[in-house]
Amino acid sequence: MSRRRILLIGATGMIGRAVMERCVGYEPVRLAAVARRRTALPQGARMEMFVAGTEHWPEIIESLHPDAVVCALGTTWRKAGKSEDAFRAVDEKLVLQVARAARDADIRQFVTVSAVGADPGSRHLYMRVKGEVERELQKMRFARLDILRPGLLRGRREGDPRPAERLGMLFSPLIDLFLQGGNRRLRSISAKRMAEAILELVQEKAGGRFVHEYDAIMRAARRFERDLIDRERAEREGTERELA
Repeated sequence: MSRRRILLIGATGMIGRAVMERCVGYEPVRLAAVARRRTALPQGARMEMFVAGTEHWPEIIESLHPDAVVCALGTTWRKAGKSEDAFRAVDEKLVLQVARAARDADIRQFVTVSAVGADPGSRHLYMRVKGEVERELQKMRFARLDILRPGLLRGRREGDPRPAERLGMLFSPLIDLFLQGGNRRLRSISAKRMAEAILELVQEKAGGRFVHEYDAIMRAARRFERDLIDRERAEREGTERELA
């Protein structure tokens, strides 16, 4: 089976780093990444990292022509200086710039990280912007579009302490127990599980537009985990036969 060529946009963020880490030694995927600044690669990573200004990203997407583009771009209200324009510059304009470049390069699949509660009619700026971006992506008619809507993300976020978020991470396992029924979609999820779901979804062959919230993300992550176990078992059995 040929390896899937994946281009990761947003390698310096929490989810981007998790994707790179989970790709170490994972043969079904050949990963490349692009970012605006240099970042250390995970130990053992065998991948290409392109550091370039955003104006050059369309050229990189076109030249690499991957099977799928994974967009893990995103900033925070604080990092954006509490400016709507600065926030939209990343979470809306840059995401759509990447998506249009992927569409223009005839990339089959686009995977993006949104947020649970995304709604273009929301009063909350963050949710409204996420919803507006989802709406625009739906119009681009990729052969396959995957929108992941996690709740609170758990993991290491470099250079951005965000005390309130850290407190939420601390208590999220307890809070998650009370989120049942329709509220399950609000449950927290680790960056590692998000990465596993992404790496599973980029191998899907079916076309269409898909929105994945908590349960769907976890199902994809578990499929990835089972596939990894099966591959490791097959490798062990192959080695044992060669030594016999």
